[in-house]
Amino acid sequence: MLARDLIDYIGRSPTPFHAVENACALLKTADYTEQNLEDTPRQSGQYYVRRNGSSLIAVSLNAPLEQGFSLIGAHTDSPCLKLKPDAAYNKLGYLQLGVEVYGGALLSPWFDRDLSIAGRLTVTDKNGKLINRLIDFRRPLGSIPSLAIHLNREVNEKNEINKQNHLPPVLDILDEETDLHTLLLKQLAEQYPQDAVENILAFELSLYDTQAPAIIGVQKNLIASSRLDNLLSSYIGLRAMLAHRQPGNCVLVLSDHEEVGSATAAGAAGPFLETVLRQVCGDELTYRKALDKSLLISVDNAHAVHPNYADRHEPRHQPRINAGPVIKINHNQRYATNSETQAFFAQLCKKQGVPCQQFVVRSDMGCGSTIGPITATELGIRTVDIGSPQLAMHSIRELAGVADCTYLLKALTAFYDAPGLQID
Repeated sequence: MLARDLIDYIGRSPTPFHAVENACALLKTADYTEQNLEDTPRQSGQYYVRRNGSSLIAVSLNAPLEQGFSLIGAHTDSPCLKLKPDAAYNKLGYLQLGVEVYGGALLSPWFDRDLSIAGRLTVTDKNGKLINRLIDFRRPLGSIPSLAIHLNREVNEKNEINKQNHLPPVLDILDEETDLHTLLLKQLAEQYPQDAVENILAFELSLYDTQAPAIIGVQKNLIASSRLDNLLSSYIGLRAMLAHRQPGNCVLVLSDHEEVGSATAAGAAGPFLETVLRQVCGDELTYRKALDKSLLISVDNAHAVHPNYADRHEPRHQPRINAGPVIKINHNQRYATNSETQAFFAQLCKKQGVPCQQFVVRSDMGCGSTIGPITATELGIRTVDIGSPQLAMHSIRELAGVADCTYLLKALTAFYDAPGLQID
């Protein structure tokens, strides 16, 4: 079942580093090989390239490059709490961790959850060589306790969260043996018993909710999980890449740092995708011809209409869960969809028997954005922004639809298998 495969992937991917590592494992099973950017350009075959361990580009090439690329783009990061460099401290006998809010996190759901730690460590081995290692404690380590209502009687009417003072989690009652560095070294030794790690020099670690993703609902129609935005899109895009069968030039782009603007070496505003496509094409003329015939589907979850807050949605554009992928439209270019690319995707869905919806933000509200406009700007490539509808976006526990996974996979696989956008 696709939804169960999805929640298994999300459960094993608490950080972008893990999401990319697990995506690479799936690609390897389908005979994709890993390449480095400096390797000789390959104009045929199937392979993938990583950057920073948190972004991934996979390509499957078996058609003339002048026919263009069919690209699907998503992002690997989600709003969360990340540990500060000198994180551990003692306050009133509690071991706590200093944290920084990453992205536009909905903060109140982070309280009173069983939290663990995962991410990347940069360490030295016995020869002084720098190496990276991913860790995941996979068990509850701490919690951010709420203040009792007896001490804050107005909390249900006015809930002000100070990011500096109120978010540090409690890991333990402090004793002389409790130390974050020692804790990390023990976890490294458990996960990598073959390594002889001398020292931890730096880390990129995040807190995450240990509650497992689940299929819920009376009829089991809903998915409840962390990081549905946007690992749902990443995983379904990956599955489409593995499922397509027709000749073509297919590219999957999974970018990090979308939640903080994408302006990084591993983000959509960086040079990663352009560099890979130029390497593939080999020369400027081929590159320009290929881009002119290319189309990007930017896949990022969309806002489903909320039954308790329906007034926050534009009245005639209210996407519903399990009613198919949503085309995102914004004339101020917060989404990159135009009439041509909108029509292309709508027609693609119709041919596959996939229902299709539209989203437009209320005129009196601000609109979010995606990697779509960024990539379109960087490459000059035609783009359509779409996504599966969900509730509770940017919460620690989000809600999406089981049927929407199947709809999205069917549409994206057909995109990889279909001819590109052709309009007279």
